[in-house]
Amino acid sequence: MRALFVLILLTGVILTSGHAPASPLSDISAEEVQTLHTQAAQGIAEAQTNLGKLYHKGWGVPQDYAKARQWYEQAAAQGNAKAQFSLGALYDNGHGVPQDYKKAAQWYEKAAAQDNADAQFYLGSLYDNGHGVPQDYAKARQWWEQAAAQGDEWAQFNLGVLYAQGQGVPQDYAKARKWYEQAAAQGDAWAQYSLGVLYVGGLGVPRNYTKARQWFEKAAAQRDVRAQYSLGVLYEKGQGVSQDYVRAYMWWSLAAERWDASDTSAADAQDKVARRMTPAQLAKAQRLASRCQALQFNGC
Repeated sequence: MRALFVLILLTGVILTSGHAPASPLSDISAEEVQTLHTQAAQGIAEAQTNLGKLYHKGWGVPQDYAKARQWYEQAAAQGNAKAQFSLGALYDNGHGVPQDYKKAAQWYEKAAAQDNADAQFYLGSLYDNGHGVPQDYAKARQWWEQAAAQGDEWAQFNLGVLYAQGQGVPQDYAKARKWYEQAAAQGDAWAQYSLGVLYVGGLGVPRNYTKARQWFEKAAAQRDVRAQYSLGVLYEKGQGVSQDYVRAYMWWSLAAERWDASDTSAADAQDKVARRMTPAQLAKAQRLASRCQALQFNGC
């Protein structure tokens, strides 16, 4: 029970960074960069925004946050929501400017008012953390709901966390499950793991170790160490699967390789189950772990 209780606590993690998707601008040619420069100089807001993005990311040009900010500012002054969001991101992260959450919030608000889902997500995160604005879970929820309605999987996941933890809303595991399912359907590993936790604990759903295993497997295939650790627990206890120390050892050894160095939970579990295994079983578990890594965690 102690291991499973730890798993439940781990669901209370709000996602706040690394959210931006890949962009076709990352493969831009020198000729296309020059065309953008020409268009941006003519005052075309979309070109100014894209040119700012190039300097922001260092795509096709040397990375230069100051130039990124200059181009974003010109586009933002014309009301371009993407540029307004990107200016907010510069201030949020302190890229080329002193970190200033208040200015980040101001720019995010301008873009969010134009239904920019990225801005809505990050503005919600500022309210969640009380960065640049008073901490306000209700406002975080409101902004995340708007982003989630546009299909933003991180906003969907974070809404699930709010309901699971009862932050700014009455605790409601059924609603948490609803939001986790939406994010999980888009492949979000955190949501897939969190659904597994709900099924292990019987939180908002009937306890179902088989469904928990299925969700943990989806997250584990994306290298989520918490899901890998959780699969080890299920195999060791024979919950939702036949008891299998070889599989338990395999999952714990995989998790231990990428687990936070300050937390020895996976390594300790691995060592504990190893004392109940034969040399042949240990060798098999190690082969399975190596095979899983070779398969990039697909088909483990």
